[in-house]
Amino acid sequence: MRIDVSLGGSEGKRAEIDGARLRAAEQLRSESATLVFTPDRLAVVKGGPAVRRAYFDRSTGRLFPSRSPISTDYAAVLAQRNAALKRADRSALRPWTEQLAALGTALTEARAETVALLDPLFARATEALGLAAGRLSYEGDPPTVESLEGRLDRDLERGWTGLGPHLHDVAIRSADRDLRVFGSQGEQRTAVLGLLLAESALIEERRGDPPLLLLDDVLSELDPARRHTLVDLVRPRGQTLITATTADTLPGDPDQLVEVSPGEVRWSG
Repeated sequence: MRIDVSLGGSEGKRAEIDGARLRAAEQLRSESATLVFTPDRLAVVKGGPAVRRAYFDRSTGRLFPSRSPISTDYAAVLAQRNAALKRADRSALRPWTEQLAALGTALTEARAETVALLDPLFARATEALGLAAGRLSYEGDPPTVESLEGRLDRDLERGWTGLGPHLHDVAIRSADRDLRVFGSQGEQRTAVLGLLLAESALIEERRGDPPLLLLDDVLSELDPARRHTLVDLVRPRGQTLITATTADTLPGDPDQLVEVSPGEVRWSG
């Protein structure tokens, strides 16, 4: 698959796949997956559960496009149920409880399947990068009407729903160590890279085409051996763009080198 994107010129923004012009940016996102590493992505490991839930919901949408709306639909129903709880409107609660249980079960199952598919690939990628026994596990059970109604008095008292996938988490571990609490900055970075490489391999397996990888400042906290390993892992997987502050931090010879300085862009390779 060849993708051409133009952001300037007389025609403005435009994108083509294999010579066929796309009508909208959304079409490009659906046709070609892009995975991004930036230093702030360490929040996926070191941040709170909400960051991980959002990350794995996006991963689920990329791997299972038909399931992409589930998290949004669940959030909408959750907001309606919470509003009824705050009004103490018991008569309005039953329909929202039933919908929340159905969507919550679907969301829990979708996330759990995504995590289960990524887990062995994550372990393989992190092992190659020097992090032993990498593991992913989904933490949380699907809600049921019975379990939601069993805590109804507490939910009415607090004015919000205290059970469901909006409170679940994904554990990211090395052996028995929770990397959020007991991981070093370097291990957390390796774990984020492991997630990205695992999803890249899974997308390629399911779609037949590898995603575009954009890795910003990914090398700064990796030793030379891990830098070479990372390049060896991404080089066979289609197109990867790696940024660095200086060219001498890049391991090996890139297929193409772009050097950017004030007022000048130089291409080589």
